[in-house]
Parts: sequence; C-alpha cells; structure tokens
Amino acid sequence: MILTVTPNPSLDRTYEIPALDRGAVLRATADRIDPGGKGVNVSRAVAAAGHRTVAVLPVGGPAGAALAGLLGAEGIEVAGVPVAGQTRSNISVAEPDGTLTKINATGPELTAEESEALLTTVGERSVGADWIACCGSLPRGLAPEWYAELVARTHRAGARIALDTSGPSLTAALRERPDVVKPNAEELAQAVGRPLATLGDAVKAAEELRAWGARAVLASLGADGQLLVDEEGAYFGSAPVAAVRSNVGAGDASLAGFLTAGGSGPLALAVALAHGAAAVQLPGSLMPTPDDLDTAAVRTTDAVPFDRLLTEPVS
Repeated sequence: MILTVTPNPSLDRTYEIPALDRGAVLRATADRIDPGGKGVNVSRAVAAAGHRTVAVLPVGGPAGAALAGLLGAEGIEVAGVPVAGQTRSNISVAEPDGTLTKINATGPELTAEESEALLTTVGERSVGADWIACCGSLPRGLAPEWYAELVARTHRAGARIALDTSGPSLTAALRERPDVVKPNAEELAQAVGRPLATLGDAVKAAEELRAWGARAVLASLGADGQLLVDEEGAYFGSAPVAAVRSNVGAGDASLAGFLTAGGSGPLALAVALAHGAAAVQLPGSLMPTPDDLDTAAVRTTDAVPFDRLLTEPVS
C-alpha cells in the first residue's frame, strides 16, 4: 500500500484547443475534470496500476467534496481532513504540439490546528504502508519546515518516505534524511544554485542533495530521461515518446511507478520511465494503466561511478 500526502490539492480542468490566441474566443475540442495535486496524481497512478493507495489531503467546500468524490470513483481511499478554506481549482490549456499553459490557484490558508490534523492523520493512516509519498507545494499557513516534521515523524514510525517538492520546503526536509527525493531538472538546479548543462552536472547536483541528507535522488530530466543516484552509483534511462499530448502529472506517474516497483535500483527506474512516457501520451492528467506501458522500449544504464557518467548535454 502506498499512502500519499497532498497538502494543497485541486480540481483540475483541462481544455484541448487548436492554438492559444490571446484575446480571442477559443473553442475547446475536448475538456475534462480530474482530481489534481501531485500526491493525488501519485495515488491515481498507483490505483490505475492495481495497487491499494490512501490519499491524505485537506478538503474544503464544494470543490473539496467534488475532489473526494472523483477519487473515490477511481477506487482510492480518501483520508480527508476538513478545513475551513475552499479547495482550489486549476485550469490547463493543452495545444496539439504538447504546449501546456497552466493557471494554478493559490488555495486555502490552513490554520495551526488544521496543519496538526494533517500530520496526525498521516500517522494514523500510514500503518502498514510500504511507502509514504509527500508531494507538491505547501499551502498558505504551513511553514517550509512542515515537510521536515512529516519526514521525522514518518521515520520515527519506521516507514519509508518519498518527497517531491522544491525550494525551501525541499532543502529544509533534507536534514531529516528522506528515503527518496524527486526533483525535476529545474528544481535540482535551483536546489544547488547553478545551471545543469550535462548529465554529469545533474549527477553532481544529485550527489550534493545526498550529502545534505537525501538517501536517493530520482531526477526527471524532461524529454532527456530520468536519473537515479543512490549509494550504489548513478543510473540513467530514457523512453521514446511518439507524441506528447499532455505532460500534466507525468512526473507523478513516474514516481508512482518507481515506488510500486520497490523504490530502488534500475528496475524501479525503468518502471518509472515507462509510466512517465505513457502518461504524456494521454489526455489531461489521465494516469496510465498496465496496458498503456511499453517497458520494452525503456533503456537504462548499469550503475557507473559518478566521475564516468557521460557528459551528454541536457536539453
């Protein structure tokens, strides 16, 4: 079972249009409403793969009730924490060439009592969980150290935790030694304070995160592939994509694949790549099922010493 924590979930409406023309009246060729938020998407991908998952999230107002209902319809157990504010609604506009324009609402401001209720609910519902995945931005009212406290409590309970966030929330949590962190290329560069031009640069940056506390780093490098750096060395992999339809939730699908495959080593990386490649070829934030995966097309390297990783450019 994989338990997910999404402190700032959303209802996501996606419109597919021929082209984005500012100031014009646009007609959508398709639209859909999906449960949103990075941890929510991880739960959706885990459920689509046929595994049990519990989603812990704050729930507020009609949008929160609709979000919980949509998750329940996908077979996901929802551990909702009632909050006074309204769950946010986001809008995505997808063009045929894969360009995606997003408008993300701020979301509610949580009180100290609501913050503690979230932490308590995670502890109560995480009994028997193989992994706890904490994902996304923090809403107003939660300090950057909130994830660090969650990682500390999780480890005291003897569970493994994966963290997908960025900025001060990521750096603050590293001191509590999360088992896996999952930045994308931009977030990885931001964490170390410099641009990453090559795979070697990305490996060095991942090693810095490990030196600061992360036990393993799973980095998404966009169309270039994904990188896994752990105590065994560095693994790199890629998966071909015929056409990108929407990249909403693709990184979350990758994390779900990685965790359901054990959360370590080249096999888990290959499953992560297959999930991500499948997700970008689906509409909106639809999560891939096993029938959508093409694991035979995935290519990964064996673990190699850090100073020998190929210095290919990262686009």
